[in-house]
Amino acid sequence: MTKLFLLFFFFINFIYAQDIKPAAIYKSVGFVNDFVVNQNNLYVGNDAGTVDVFDIKTAKIINQILLPPLASSMNKIIPADILSVDYLNGKLLILSVGKETYRNVWIYENYMLKQIINEEKKLTIKEARFVNDEQIIFATLGSDIILHDMSEKYNLYNTHISYSTLGDIALSKNKRKMIIADESGAVKIVDIKSSNIDETYSSQNVDNIYRVAYANGTIITAGQDRRVGVYQNNQEPYHIKSDFLVFCVGISPSGMIGVYSNGEENHLQLFNPKTKETLERLVGHKSIINQIKFINEQELFSSSRDNYVMHWKLHK
Repeated sequence: MTKLFLLFFFFINFIYAQDIKPAAIYKSVGFVNDFVVNQNNLYVGNDAGTVDVFDIKTAKIINQILLPPLASSMNKIIPADILSVDYLNGKLLILSVGKETYRNVWIYENYMLKQIINEEKKLTIKEARFVNDEQIIFATLGSDIILHDMSEKYNLYNTHISYSTLGDIALSKNKRKMIIADESGAVKIVDIKSSNIDETYSSQNVDNIYRVAYANGTIITAGQDRRVGVYQNNQEPYHIKSDFLVFCVGISPSGMIGVYSNGEENHLQLFNPKTKETLERLVGHKSIINQIKFINEQELFSSSRDNYVMHWKLHK
């Protein structure tokens, strides 16, 4: 009996030894919608109308970019809800909600905030990402993709890519391809320059896809159907079943480490997409996870539907 107890004790300790706690926690002034990391800075967009800029080394706010507030239908002053942020070569791209829920798009550079799209365009953009120094890709709730040239102030194309509501987008490292997932469960690979659909996958999710991640030929999806879909070059796609809605996924730059939100306790589960091997858990979030972004093979950041972004360092 004593031996059985000792075995059980060591087993429990082994299981919990696999749990990783956050290396640092960053608290934004509002609920976090999106973030981006550049070198030693973390840019956090929230529903309080600010982008909080953190020094990663100290976890302290070193700058705060404030968007103009809005007047509600009841003539109350409310903050602009920031939906997405992106960074490229000293420029910060900010997408926010404007009047009548139409979108505003901003560029922040050299401590100056400039509006490049306003709500008068009546766009319902869900995500905005840099393609290069002159071009931005917009993805709307209605699954339209728009390639916008900032220097010419002109849309190079506006293409309707799906009849289903947009779930999420992810760009390849070279920003030539875009992965689009929607509420039908389909995943499309789109050529950004032409807007042509190169390939469509539709076998692993049977319901709305909340998030999609892409790196080095591997796609991972997070589904309302409690599935994590995995698509890899020259391999049969598969899915991992969860006992709870899968709200978010992420992938390391090499594609060798995947991660998905797992369970009602909002843990993050690491796994190997090639071997399907379950790895460590990341434990610390208290709310639904909405973003996961690797910065290298051993470090990632994640945010939840509250004020917090967490920095994780994986065991080597």
